[in-house]
Amino acid sequence: MFEILVVCTGNICRSPLAEVVLRGTLEQLGGRVHSAGTQGLDAAPMTPEAQRLVVAMGADAGAASAHRSRYLTAAHLDSPDLILAMSREHRGRVAQLAPARLRSSFTVREFARLATGIPDADIVSAVASAGPDAAARVRAAVAIVAARRGLSAPPDDPADDDVVDPYRRPWATYQLSAAQMSPGLDQVARVVSLATR
Repeated sequence: MFEILVVCTGNICRSPLAEVVLRGTLEQLGGRVHSAGTQGLDAAPMTPEAQRLVVAMGADAGAASAHRSRYLTAAHLDSPDLILAMSREHRGRVAQLAPARLRSSFTVREFARLATGIPDADIVSAVASAGPDAAARVRAAVAIVAARRGLSAPPDDPADDDVVDPYRRPWATYQLSAAQMSPGLDQVARVVSLATR
């Protein structure tokens, strides 16, 4: 079984939205998707706006309403095959807690930027030697995406790798946040699906 962890600040807007959407998209593949926040909200629900976006994106409203936030710890970083952060700041926190996990950590927009240029056939070829274990195959696919860091030009503005934080902001900011993360979620679904087929 493969595992994906999504990280944001309070674990009540961006990361649980991505978690619920990815869980629904990848459900048939048998992986585990979960999320956590870098700051101390404990057992708080998703914001109503984030829950509304879950429904708008066609994901499970029940999973959104059941979500309770949790604080990111080093133990959460031991086992994920892919760690998706909503901003460079969150990715930096992951690196502080578990420096060895940096290669498998991306902002969701960075993942989209790097993975978009990789043909399906290259991903399938890269995971062929990983054997039948789904987690090993996902790790091999993630390594191919990570290898593009030195080959792909960074964005002109580094902030273009971040997803805007919509917390306590207008509905339009929530919509922008979801629009910024959607291409990354689509690429994660593509890469993981190819890796595990």
